[in-house]
Amino acid sequence: MSESSVIERLNAHRPGFIEMLGGKIVAIDQEEQSCSFEFMISTDFCHSIDVVQGGFITVMLDAAMSHAVFASGDDISGLSSLDINTTYLEPTRAGCLRAVGKIIKCSYKTAFLEARLYNSDGLLTATASSVAKVVRNR
Repeated sequence: MSESSVIERLNAHRPGFIEMLGGKIVAIDQEEQSCSFEFMISTDFCHSIDVVQGGFITVMLDAAMSHAVFASGDDISGLSSLDINTTYLEPTRAGCLRAVGKIIKCSYKTAFLEARLYNSDGLLTATASSVAKVVRNR
């Protein structure tokens, strides 16, 4: 399946919370096993005027990591985070944000993942790493 077909399929089935955050997949790289999201974050998701609340930052990073797994094969029916660690490097402000998730290693049942969040100027504002349980179709 072509990368554009995978993007179209994943965006068509994205959960409501991703739509609420103005999110959509803009790129996948099957060779690099990565997935890039673009989010349009309003101040509704902020504290201190325009600083995005940390839980929403984790959601964006988690979405990019999990969709990198979903983009890697048609036999994956679910993914459940076992552990996730988010590091906040800079204040993340409302606006256009890009989250890039990547598979570090994926076995039949376990995935090790990383993600990075960038603001519209390309500044890295947060990172995450995760271990997830992979659920496959029989």
